[in-house]
Amino acid sequence: MGFRINGILSNIHNPNEATLDFINQWNNSKPYIIAHTSGSTGIPKEIQLKKNDMIKSAKATCTFFNITKNSKMMLPLSPNYIAGKMMIVRAIVSGAELWIEEPSNRPLKYNYGKLDLLPVVPTQIDWIVSLNNSTKITNLIVGGGELSVARTQQLLKSGINTYSTFGMTETCSHIALRHISSDYYKTLPGITISQDVRGCLIITAPEFSFHQITTNDIVDVIDSNHFIWRGRIDNVINSGGIKIHPEQIEKKISSIITSPFYIVGEDDEKWGERITLYIESSYIDKTSIVAKLKTILDKHSIPQKIECVKQFYRTNNGKIKRIKNLNQIC
Repeated sequence: MGFRINGILSNIHNPNEATLDFINQWNNSKPYIIAHTSGSTGIPKEIQLKKNDMIKSAKATCTFFNITKNSKMMLPLSPNYIAGKMMIVRAIVSGAELWIEEPSNRPLKYNYGKLDLLPVVPTQIDWIVSLNNSTKITNLIVGGGELSVARTQQLLKSGINTYSTFGMTETCSHIALRHISSDYYKTLPGITISQDVRGCLIITAPEFSFHQITTNDIVDVIDSNHFIWRGRIDNVINSGGIKIHPEQIEKKISSIITSPFYIVGEDDEKWGERITLYIESSYIDKTSIVAKLKTILDKHSIPQKIECVKQFYRTNNGKIKRIKNLNQIC
């Protein structure tokens, strides 16, 4: 399926260099495009994504959100990553109008009228809800990290129909969506899920070239199409024989820590691993933080070590790297 960016019927507006580079790849004779994983759980790697898989994924999302040639979309994310690439493919397969903006934490620089689909990352949400509906957003999809309790409440109060996405580069973006008023993800049509012996998610997609992918995401499976995400098995902390999911603690404490933060398990002679909380800040009041943590966490989940760090390490697309034993302590 081709697309001419210079054609008189082009439906992609204000394309930047990254958009044009992707469209050139899309229009070449190869059956795949080159993409890179985010690097949030390891070293970024180059992979080949089948164009047919991307088309199937795009059509599934367009069907879910009723995106047609009469729809309008906007892309405030980089086309260098899968979320941005797939918005372009959705415009190609549906014929919908797509406006491109350079990525920033203050998107929607213009009043586009009604937008039927807008993809964002969590750091863009504060600005979007502050705009007081100068641009009407019918559907918002959030990727690139779990939503905090505070931002979830912001979005619910705003009335914007919002979904959290679950997926990865290897699956051509999301394979499941979770409405922010719900705890569980629902798979897109044609995709089913199960668990391996570790309790990790297995994605089965017979119509896609990858057919099946086993992830390192720990989930509670409700049925073959619904699941609750608990966290990454790579991040599980074993402290005194108790297994702790740092992502679950982070979600609980996101309402009391406004600076960027993360939790990891670090080696401990007595407990095997200790829960460590790193906060990106030049100063923190540890006594005050501990007092607040004790009001919302059980005793096994309270961090035994709290440190501030001037600046976290991040991936190229802005995700925080969960590095242990950081030596940039304030």
